Amino acid sequence: MSRAAVPGLPSRYPIGEQLPALYADDDFAQRFTAGLDTVLAPVFATLDNLPSYFDPGVAPADFVAWLATWVGAVDDPRWPVEQRREAVIHAVELHRWRGTGRGLVEGLRLALGVHAVVSGDGGAVWSSTAGADLPPEPSAEVLVRVWPDGEAPVDAARVNEIVRAMCPVHTVCRVEVLPGPPTDEER
Repeated sequence: MSRAAVPGLPSRYPIGEQLPALYADDDFAQRFTAGLDTVLAPVFATLDNLPSYFDPGVAPADFVAWLATWVGAVDDPRWPVEQRREAVIHAVELHRWRGTGRGLVEGLRLALGVHAVVSGDGGAVWSSTAGADLPPEPSAEVLVRVWPDGEAPVDAARVNEIVRAMCPVHTVCRVEVLPGPPTDEER
């Protein structure tokens, strides 16, 4: 989308009307300022609607990409515009949950539109009792089970890419792509 010269866009603030009375009847001055009005009308229209440019829900598509850089959101040009808007809207919340199972599930949902369940704690254990023996050594593996939300198949390579990017470095993450939701025994 271009906010450059838009043919036929009237200026809300014509310069010719703001000139001193001496130039009100001057044909050259009026034509010259009309040319400037044509150039400035898109600028005024953009400034008049500036709050909308910072709202990812209604901003022009090229501004959504720019807003994504502001909040550190993933902006994949292959995604539909609505999915890119959703990623920008939820970016701050997703950063808050980064490195957690909830963050991983939400990130996979936003990026690929899939369901996921995460099991395993990545090797973190603790005791709430002071002076107690150390708990047994946990498994350092995290298992991520993913299944499609609809008829579209799950892209396992993209799932692995996102899981690698969102899992903490010290954890081993294994991905299983399932045809449907896991049963209670599988969870």
